[in-house]
Amino acid sequence: MVGGGRLGHALTRALRDAGVAVSGPHGRGYDGRGDDLVLLCVPDAAIADAAAAIVPGPLVGHCSGATTLAPLAPHEALSLHPLMTVPTPDADLRGAPCAIAGSSPRALATAEALAAALEMRAVAVADEDRAAYHAAASIAANYLQAVEGLATRLAASAGVDRALLGPLVHAAVDAWQAEGAPAALTGPVARGDEQTVARQRAAVAERLDPSDLALFDALTAATARLAGRLDPTVPTAAPAVDRIPTGSVA
Repeated sequence: MVGGGRLGHALTRALRDAGVAVSGPHGRGYDGRGDDLVLLCVPDAAIADAAAAIVPGPLVGHCSGATTLAPLAPHEALSLHPLMTVPTPDADLRGAPCAIAGSSPRALATAEALAAALEMRAVAVADEDRAAYHAAASIAANYLQAVEGLATRLAASAGVDRALLGPLVHAAVDAWQAEGAPAALTGPVARGDEQTVARQRAAVAERLDPSDLALFDALTAATARLAGRLDPTVPTAAPAVDRIPTGSVA
């Protein structure tokens, strides 16, 4: 294992717990002499240099989500990217999905075996799909935090603690996972309640920064499109009202 960050330590611990013999985590520049596999848990920009330090012979893998296998050439290569946040070195990865790839049948089988040892759910993602796959992961996890940050700031302006939003967020995520985004959507934009959306927008404009208002407008427009309401000619801050659907209300 090369890379002493949180993921490097988490994978080292998890593989050892699974009975896999692992050395390291080593620093960059480790040459992998005598190893069967060297797994690189280094920043994307450092993968090529770390791979170049490995002597010919071992399989060489990386744990990047967006990076293809190209920076690992000319080694027989694989990748294994846990589709999970790793906030601490002792993070539990069991049950999490992971994206795998291999430059040969042997490399791909090794990636599958690593995933199985880690009790992770492997899914093959081709090189040409890596950027889209990783962007989806970033949107689902990182951009969600940006949205919740906006909600937190606005709630605080009304004297409401963010913890009170937690059950609503959990319910929304559970509904999205069970039904998909369009079916799970509720609220004034989905209902076509233009007056309520206008009052919300005025509150954001009054209490938060212009950048927050721009984010609110972009999210309103995206939500309207998801609800099938937005005519391309309608300004983003004013979703069209064309029908009132039945269903739950948030």
